[in-house]
Amino acid sequence: MTVTDRSNETLHKQAAAEAARRYEDSTAERERIEGRLAAGERFPDAPDALAVRADRILDRGGLSPSAVVADIHREAMDLPDANERIIDLSNELQAWSFLPRGVRAGATVARITLRRDGRELPHGTGFMVSPRLMMTNHHVLPDAAFAHRCFAEFNAQVTVDNVPDTAVRMEFDPGTFFAADRRLDFALVAVAPAQDGRPPGEIFGWNRLSVQLGKLVLGEKVNIIGHPDGRLKEIVLRDNAVLVRLDDFVHYRTDTRPGNSGSPVFNDQWEVVALHHSGVPKKDDQGRVLRQDGRPWQQGDGDDAIDWVANEGVRISSVLKHLAGLDLDPGRRALLAEMGPDSGLDQNMTAPAPRPEATTPAVPGVTSPSVPAVPVTVTMTESDTRSRPPKKGRPARNTAFGGRRHLVFLHGRDQQSKEPEDLRRNWTAGLNRGLTLAALPPLDPEDVWFPFYGTRLADLVGGRESTAEAVGLDQVSAAAAAEVFAAESPNGSYEQLLYEAAARAGMPQNGPATTEGFGAGLVGALHRPLSWLAARSDLDEWTIATFLRDVDLYLGDRAVRQAVLDSVMETMPTTGELVLVTHSLGTVVGMDLLTRLPEGLDPVLLVTAGSPLGMDGVNERLLARGPHRPPKVRDWVNVWCPTDAVAIGCPLEDERWGKLTQLAVSNGRDRAHKIEEYLSHPGAAGAIGSVLTGRT
Repeated sequence: MTVTDRSNETLHKQAAAEAARRYEDSTAERERIEGRLAAGERFPDAPDALAVRADRILDRGGLSPSAVVADIHREAMDLPDANERIIDLSNELQAWSFLPRGVRAGATVARITLRRDGRELPHGTGFMVSPRLMMTNHHVLPDAAFAHRCFAEFNAQVTVDNVPDTAVRMEFDPGTFFAADRRLDFALVAVAPAQDGRPPGEIFGWNRLSVQLGKLVLGEKVNIIGHPDGRLKEIVLRDNAVLVRLDDFVHYRTDTRPGNSGSPVFNDQWEVVALHHSGVPKKDDQGRVLRQDGRPWQQGDGDDAIDWVANEGVRISSVLKHLAGLDLDPGRRALLAEMGPDSGLDQNMTAPAPRPEATTPAVPGVTSPSVPAVPVTVTMTESDTRSRPPKKGRPARNTAFGGRRHLVFLHGRDQQSKEPEDLRRNWTAGLNRGLTLAALPPLDPEDVWFPFYGTRLADLVGGRESTAEAVGLDQVSAAAAAEVFAAESPNGSYEQLLYEAAARAGMPQNGPATTEGFGAGLVGALHRPLSWLAARSDLDEWTIATFLRDVDLYLGDRAVRQAVLDSVMETMPTTGELVLVTHSLGTVVGMDLLTRLPEGLDPVLLVTAGSPLGMDGVNERLLARGPHRPPKVRDWVNVWCPTDAVAIGCPLEDERWGKLTQLAVSNGRDRAHKIEEYLSHPGAAGAIGSVLTGRT
């Protein structure tokens, strides 16, 4: 039965009253903790809790390893002191990625608006926790029928120029999924896809919830992003001490407003630790809620008049455990599983049988792969790639941009199963989103040149691999495959690439932290750098391992390089002005290509996106050796995302690269390396569109 608006308000008051009761019941514990804080103890929590928290901080890249070595190992410390110091340092020293990760987390947060009597009333806050599911409070969305009356507004915020952004409305779809619980005060609801069919999490990103321990300790700071009083999006940043941790709830001091109901509460690694659901009002001895002026609060005074003494959030682990116990049909259970393995809701996960020698403790967030007991040879999963005719690139129309300028997209690896025409449309769609944001006209895909070397590269890679005692890629771990890639490396350089990438991502090179927590001894030396890179990016170990394999083969095998460049040159303009947009391995190919352009083709703009060019193991093996300004290029824009493990080494700081624009962007969750995501940023798209339209 649909609840009325009045009963919806009653639920809110009940949540506040219950939060106040829990706050009062925990007075003794809170006063004990506050006393320890007043005495100078930063994190008055149990030693075991501090140890788990410190391990998670190190594992999730929450602290620079150099800081650990410099501050932890500088003097003799016992383990409890070291753990506390790690947590302390993680609060004091924030990596540059703290800000773009916060921007990315904020993009997942939406304002929930209620339709009532022909009006649209801001009602609360929600945030994406999977590609299709949004989480908020039960008192915000009490049932499916009420959810039908509401919608979500993403980008309800101001831009960097402090002007209102363009809000994007998306409708709820409670018929597909809706679950709620009054005691834990949460609701989980499906959000309908956009008009182009994409789920909202693919557009705005989503937060990976974790049932694991170690996300927060008493005394630590939290961050909250929401829509207080229905206003545009705001953030309460790192001024919010956790006071009490109960079985299912957590109390913290922070300056939030009632409209923040349903907001995510983050730690400094931007992991969701709680669902904000209520303020805790101050009461007198008679149990009456007090105003800020000390007088009893009365109906009609409004929430603004209440003297709020603390806030309460629902522990996210408690919500996940509740969801795990629901009796759901396979379709709805599959929707929960999309929240990812850390949520504990993936019912199809099966743990690999451990090897007898694998005795090192498991690392949170890093999966210990199943390793074959015998040597393996990696082969292509397709039956015979060499029997396929190579797919051809797509030239642009003769009339594109007046016939004088040419836009060329140069793709990366692993495109062999895709159609060049589909890829051209996808790239153009991403660019058109960015052009719209940059107030520039969109493009027609047929006006774009799209060379294609994906089939040729896949055939060459497949041809290098033996078929004797073959084991498919899907039957071995990424680390085991990396060992094979290293053994088959043309110049023995694969392992060097992998270790350089991990070192640039902060992996300790010596000292006690070198082997800490990354499975040393389980699957050989290459598991550690792979795990390090995957834990500090949005890419998995397989993507990283195979990407570096293809880069290594392109740079190390003359026949592979020549075949790839020949494939590209088959679909290229020969005269006029060139705007070359490259991605991933394509940025490496593009740098070589620029040394071979015909005299009549003038490169006026180069865009490199998600590029590994900053790695010495890559740039020193280009046709024009080392960091260098590409020949004849007038302008160069390098766009990269801090959570893109392929873009390790960016920004390109070596002065030998010459003058270029370094553009750091925050790509969506699980889309850190996607070219469509890179091109949808107005900075990158604006640079391209301005040249093509002559507005530079």
